[in-house]
Amino acid sequence: MQTGAVHIDAAESLPAARAVPALRAALDGHGTAVLAAPPGTGKTTLVPLALAGLALGGSPAAGKVLVLEPRRLAARAAARRMAWLLGERVGGRVGLTVRGETRPGSRVDVVTTGVVLRRLQSDAELGGVGTVILDECHERHLDADTALAFLLDVRAALRPDLRIVAASATADTGPWARLLGDAPVVETDAALHPVETVWAPPPRPVPPPHGMRVDPALLAHVAATVRRALAERDGDVLCFLPGAGEIARVAGLLGGVPADVLQVHGQAPRPVQDAVLAPASRRRIVLATSVAESSLTVPGVRTVVDSGLAREPRTDHARGLGALTTVRASRATADQRAGRAGREAPGAVYRCWTQAEHDRLPARPRPEIELADLTGFALQAACWGDPDASGLALLDPPPRAALDAARATLDALGAVRVSRGGSTPHAPRGASGAVRVSRDHAVHDGHVTDRGRRLARVGLHPRLARALIDGAPEVGARRAAEIVALLSEPPPRASGDDLTAVWRDLRRSGRPADAHAGRWRDEARRLHRSVTTTAEPRAERGDDHAAGIVVALAFPERVARARRGSGHLMASGTGALLADGSALAGARPEWLAVAAADRPAGAASARVRQAVVIDEDVARFAAAPLLETAEEVAWRDGDVVARRVERLGAIELDARPLRDPDPELVRAALLDGVRADGLGVLTWTPAARALRDRLAFLHAALGEPWPPVDDAALLERVPEWLAGARRRADLARVDVAAMLRGLLPWEQARRLDEYAPERVEVPSGSRIRVDYAQERPVLAVKLQELFGWDAAPRHADGRVPLVVHLLSPAGRPAAVTADLASFWREGYKAVRAELRGRYPKHPWPEDPTQAVPTKRTSGRRSSGSR
Repeated sequence: MQTGAVHIDAAESLPAARAVPALRAALDGHGTAVLAAPPGTGKTTLVPLALAGLALGGSPAAGKVLVLEPRRLAARAAARRMAWLLGERVGGRVGLTVRGETRPGSRVDVVTTGVVLRRLQSDAELGGVGTVILDECHERHLDADTALAFLLDVRAALRPDLRIVAASATADTGPWARLLGDAPVVETDAALHPVETVWAPPPRPVPPPHGMRVDPALLAHVAATVRRALAERDGDVLCFLPGAGEIARVAGLLGGVPADVLQVHGQAPRPVQDAVLAPASRRRIVLATSVAESSLTVPGVRTVVDSGLAREPRTDHARGLGALTTVRASRATADQRAGRAGREAPGAVYRCWTQAEHDRLPARPRPEIELADLTGFALQAACWGDPDASGLALLDPPPRAALDAARATLDALGAVRVSRGGSTPHAPRGASGAVRVSRDHAVHDGHVTDRGRRLARVGLHPRLARALIDGAPEVGARRAAEIVALLSEPPPRASGDDLTAVWRDLRRSGRPADAHAGRWRDEARRLHRSVTTTAEPRAERGDDHAAGIVVALAFPERVARARRGSGHLMASGTGALLADGSALAGARPEWLAVAAADRPAGAASARVRQAVVIDEDVARFAAAPLLETAEEVAWRDGDVVARRVERLGAIELDARPLRDPDPELVRAALLDGVRADGLGVLTWTPAARALRDRLAFLHAALGEPWPPVDDAALLERVPEWLAGARRRADLARVDVAAMLRGLLPWEQARRLDEYAPERVEVPSGSRIRVDYAQERPVLAVKLQELFGWDAAPRHADGRVPLVVHLLSPAGRPAAVTADLASFWREGYKAVRAELRGRYPKHPWPEDPTQAVPTKRTSGRRSSGSR
């Protein structure tokens, strides 16, 4: 124990030690507090020990200290560090509980936020716990936000003695203090050393990240910058990258460097995690994801190389697709990363972008509640008794569309039931699910079902919990647990897209160093224990069949059928394409159960990451709620098609002609056809077109009650014209002209020929058709037929003059006028001079106002007529 005393004595000199007295006083006086302490100051390790009476003297608080961490990696590191400070192993005074691992402690327990959420659902009072520390609350993980909201409920309704600390590595404490009821804020001096910023952008512009893809040129530049930093600086180098794939690629580019290269991410083997957290005699390059921003303190680091990239979740609620995407890190994130270089001594940060780009970065990352799939959150809220989350103390409310999509998923899973009226009072629940305060109604919108509580207890996304519970009776509990464990712990992408093949490989793998296989086995065992059924599977199934059932139960809307040509159509209605080189493509599968897919930005179809080959029977069984048979009467390919159709979501399984479709459905389909293909599906005779033009002219000139006859107006009236029609051929027989006349009130019908006559009689005696299709009505007539006519008639009750197009004897335009008298005086002479030589047989009198109009050639010539 002497060694442990030395360790704790050294830790008591950390900057957080100076804040402990104020923190104790804040908790004694207010019950809640916000602790602001930068990474490396002892916030995560020294403060819990001090509040438990294991460091810095003072009386221990009543009950255990429960430390909530957002990640399993961070929880293990914190528990091991605290136990080491005490000279013990985890499981003594300091315990650890994460998914698949439970070693309780007598004074301090470190748990993940997911674990505490499940415990709160069964033990809302948190028996034996006196203080809860929510570590790294600034990271705004969804489970952490939810856990704090539930804890505040517990403190308000059940445990006023429960002490709550929100611990943040940033100074943005105001919102947290307000959320905790104007809690005192206790700040720890950073005691950080100065950090020099080196702007190190790529020598040439690099395309921005697209989806999960990071341009190889940027990764090569990051590797080169790591080499540069290693040469220019002392100590270890910590390099931040967005994900495990990028870490592996950069590690491959660092061959031959005079340092050990360690890869740290959520799936890293435990020996690697241990090695990163311990001092080393040889220089190290630590390639890490965001887990090392604040959750882990890596000793020996003097230099940070920051790629400037991070990963955020994105959810396509309409298509049921979710994925991580690569984004530019925020300024707050960049500052967190840079601070890791100055924890022990002066350091430097190499930023792989320019200062101008830095100034344009978002101030801080978006909270996960704004971005993530909220199905798990919605189930937790429903189990808690607040289905719409309106009563939860959250810094940011859940987006309404995302929460509605999540609750619809829960309804489909049978996890909640729909209201028949009433409100939703809010109160935490105990182990039995009984409400601890009175409720006014028995059934509420989104009220959790017994099945929903069972799904929540599994500790996975509700979809995966459903696949485990419903899949076990079909394929056996062990196999269902193994497949669901594989879905919850996705293998490296290099494993391929054939999920069944990956499953077989994992079962055969005996390599102890295979970190993923070890995690998969641990999780499969945990899930197997959680399945209550002991029944044998209903039938002996092959691996593809078993995996297909479980995957399809988890993601029924992703059951997919091959399309004509290429690709598949998922039941959700989204197209799906297998990647080039897919292990599944060679079999040309008719049916797939898609386990993982994403939709690249701008792409019409999803990209299949992992899937299982299934048959139609599996698809029908697993996606049974999506099965429907309906009479479909629709406009297709230019005509009405009546069918009885069986569908699995958007996938058409079978279709047969429908002999006697509902007349109303036929009418609706015809109307859809006219709207889709336009009024051209009707037969527009010249008389009908001319009548429409006349009516359009009168509506424009006089307004109501002359009816509008534009496309939109006529489409509104089309239903009145479809009586008795059953197919497109019937539309062709509609008398459009009669229908147009039927739009006119009696008085307007009587005056139609007066206000907009179809023809006008000119001085020659000819009756000339008026063209109403132009902006103003046009009378096109040969010039000689208008001799003696000093003014054309005015239409629309005398309001609109005709525009006269004067034609040559050959019928070609010679002049245009709306004022004949003016034309005879001023324009006629020029026309006469130009045309009388060309048409000598026609009269060209010098005074047309006194000449006799004619539609014939001259009988004889005279000087006056020339």
